[in-house]
Amino acid sequence: MSRSTVNRVLLGLAGVLLLAGGALVLAGGLDLYGRLGVRMPHWWPLTSPDQPVLSYASRTRWSGEAWWWPVVFAVLGLTVAGSLWWLFAQVRRSGPGSVTVPVAAEGVRLRVRSRALADAVETETVALPEVVRVQARLTGRPKRLLLRAAVRLTPDGDPATAVDDFHAGPLAHARTTLGRDLPTDLRLQVARPPGPRREASRRVV
Repeated sequence: MSRSTVNRVLLGLAGVLLLAGGALVLAGGLDLYGRLGVRMPHWWPLTSPDQPVLSYASRTRWSGEAWWWPVVFAVLGLTVAGSLWWLFAQVRRSGPGSVTVPVAAEGVRLRVRSRALADAVETETVALPEVVRVQARLTGRPKRLLLRAAVRLTPDGDPATAVDDFHAGPLAHARTTLGRDLPTDLRLQVARPPGPRREASRRVV
């Protein structure tokens, strides 16, 4: 699962929880149940403006148990650790921000953004026959780069032909631009046809 997918899932869950909690507090604070004549169950939280968020019985229900406080501190510690891990994961780069490109001028060093090189690979790959969608990115260290590319083909696409076209076109041009070899992790997926599903294939170039 990619970082952007994890972020969307976490933010979506947090948004749903905050929205539900805010709606409960708002409904109870504005006495919407009483105004609308709706009778809620006895266990329903915040049914009137005078009712606290947590009753005294709820706050002290397990406080006398020996396991209560260790569990509370453990849950809080895990929450803080998970939040810090997520924060540092957003800051940490998954690959180099820029790469060095050789030029003819002596004594000149040209650096381009790795995202720009990945975009060039995507633009050239999506123009290949039978290619529907492509995602590419550079990972690893500046001296040990790795190109990761995920290519989606049409239902009648031929993976072998796609690999040959990718190797002779976008990958060859990227290696020429860098002036060195560029190991590549290429993932091919054939779009699902109307009939039986075809499995995705993976090839390292």
